[in-house]
Amino acid sequence: MLRAGCRAALPRRPPGSAPLSGAGGAEEGLKRTPLDALHRSRGGRMVPFAGWSLPLHYGQGHLQSHLHTRRCCSLFDVSHMPQTRVYGRDRVRFMESLVVGDIAELKLGQGTLTLLTNERGGIVDDLIVTNTSEDHLYVVSNAGCADKDLAIMRGRAAELRGTGADVHLEVSDNALLALQGPSMARVLQAGLSDDLAKLSFMNSITTTVFGVPGCRVTRCGYTGEDGVEISVPAGRAVELAEQLLGVPEVWPAGLAARDSLRLEAGLCLYGNDIDETTTPAEAGLLWTLGKRRRTAMDFPGAAIIMAQVKEKPKRKRVGLTSVGPPIRPHTAILGPEGTPVGTVTSGCPSPSLGKNIAMGYVEAAHSRAGTALTVEVRKKQHPALVTKMPFVPTQYYMAK
Repeated sequence: MLRAGCRAALPRRPPGSAPLSGAGGAEEGLKRTPLDALHRSRGGRMVPFAGWSLPLHYGQGHLQSHLHTRRCCSLFDVSHMPQTRVYGRDRVRFMESLVVGDIAELKLGQGTLTLLTNERGGIVDDLIVTNTSEDHLYVVSNAGCADKDLAIMRGRAAELRGTGADVHLEVSDNALLALQGPSMARVLQAGLSDDLAKLSFMNSITTTVFGVPGCRVTRCGYTGEDGVEISVPAGRAVELAEQLLGVPEVWPAGLAARDSLRLEAGLCLYGNDIDETTTPAEAGLLWTLGKRRRTAMDFPGAAIIMAQVKEKPKRKRVGLTSVGPPIRPHTAILGPEGTPVGTVTSGCPSPSLGKNIAMGYVEAAHSRAGTALTVEVRKKQHPALVTKMPFVPTQYYMAK
């Protein structure tokens, strides 16, 4: 039940596409990460995700993998996520012409979650942008948005170059590994000369990791736990992964655990919880808007977004808890009178809490924490409660 509930958030195989394979099989037309053979050799159940073949889970199963990440440490292959470097003296101006964040205020090595928006105020993608000490911006985006993001970025870069600006893009072929969980720092510190205690959440360094040079280590992740994402040269990704997995408490983990962990942490999944029809105000992501940017109103969709800041949006993203059958995406949310007031966008049974959790959008009048609503599952109504997120407290690390 737990596995099925969390898999509901993952894309289903489209008609006519290649069937899912077990370990050792092949999926036609799907991209493979540098760790593909490693996943299969370790019993990974490979499935299509955003055009890639990725592990859903391993032999220990989704539930144990999820709980192990909360208690110890897990390694996720997130190499499907595009990594882009932005060079040139006008790189900050270029980035700020696309996103809502204050990129100019980032210190060297500091990153931020920001939103790429359209002129209607909708969210085109959510990105992490880091101001590196190597004279470029490092951008990590979502695999499902790779083509449109790159087209937008290349188009804007060409437009700015036409006015004499200095900006150009380089798409990285590095692998990306996410080491997540409370024992991450102890495990990783054994392979670093740098002191991880000095590296705060959303900051990064370029260093050698377990003998592999040229790695970018960013203290971030998608689980709510203390963690890092390691951008590693593709040719040495397996070597680094094997080093990390050689530590007994480090387990490989797949998409199923990643989805349930991020939902417990109250984090959005692009395409489910946010998309081009969703604004930052509706999604509860106004904190991504830099103060200077709010005043300047110089980002795409600024007039619409700032009007919602002042007038409040008509719908809001909320957390929900319930008992009974799992809440799936697209489940109807009903108000006290039994009329529809919203829709679930993500949902699964929480392995950590032992009850159903979900997020979705409801009319603003029903968005206050503690509001009693109902959800309609298999044509039956079940009680649900609007609940503050994150459902499980986050453990992001801030250096003293």
